[in-house]
Amino acid sequence: MLPSWFVFVGAAFSVAGALGYIRDVLRGETAPNRVTWILWGVAPLVAFVIEVQEGAGLASVMTLVIGVVPIAVLIASTRNPQAMWNLGPFDITCGAISVFGLIVWLASSQPTVGLVAQVLADSVAALPTLRKAWTNPETESAAVFYAGAANGGITLLTLNEWTTAGALFPFAIFAMDIVIGALVSFKIGKRFAK
Repeated sequence: MLPSWFVFVGAAFSVAGALGYIRDVLRGETAPNRVTWILWGVAPLVAFVIEVQEGAGLASVMTLVIGVVPIAVLIASTRNPQAMWNLGPFDITCGAISVFGLIVWLASSQPTVGLVAQVLADSVAALPTLRKAWTNPETESAAVFYAGAANGGITLLTLNEWTTAGALFPFAIFAMDIVIGALVSFKIGKRFAK
């Protein structure tokens, strides 16, 4: 068990990863999928509100940072026309499903049900980037995903008690970021295509 202040170390990992990703976006080396990144900005900020309501404590710092980072990436992507990933029907469908999950949260009177809906929405929002990491890993930068996984993992290790409110979102971030980072780093999809 890590001391609770380690959530700030995890947050620092995410910020450092984001700065590298933003640099790559501004250089035109990375083309973020805007459907994913906008929903990755909105959904964690919604989760942050729920976690605060549920008394998640310092674990919610991770969620706040995970929400602010994508907003910064989106802003950077508007500065470079080469940093735009072309969206297709799959991206739009995932975005719509993710928005539906956020609506379920807004309609829910149960904070935990809302948090679960939000985590599912965030996971569906990740699918376009997951797919892109599989088919076009060269358009992504793995470091931001490993940094996010480190943030999620550190946050989980600071929890005194594993509750849905405290553990669900950090675990989902940890798992998805590890998968996307590995797909980008090891170009797994390209290897399967051969």
